[in-house]
Amino acid sequence: MITELIKKALTAELQPQQLEIIDNSAAHAGHAGAASGGGHYHVTIVAEAFEGKSMVQRHQLIYKALGDMMKQQIHALGINAISPTEYTKEAINE
Repeated sequence: MITELIKKALTAELQPQQLEIIDNSAAHAGHAGAASGGGHYHVTIVAEAFEGKSMVQRHQLIYKALGDMMKQQIHALGINAISPTEYTKEAINE
């Protein structure tokens, strides 16, 4: 459910070429943040909006897109934010 909300928010704001969301919440069931209802997620996102942006700026764009979800539904968020140019270079080097 939260995964779908994350997907909708990031898609609407950043129009990613690729988006993968992993819910790691079950692995943190006894964690203090989990007790308050916040989940643990990891996002890999490829978006044009990241071209020419620093890692901090990319994370800020993601936090902005997720808005209030970062206050309650999301306790921890791992982010792998990649521009299409970087993604292409990674694919070539593999």
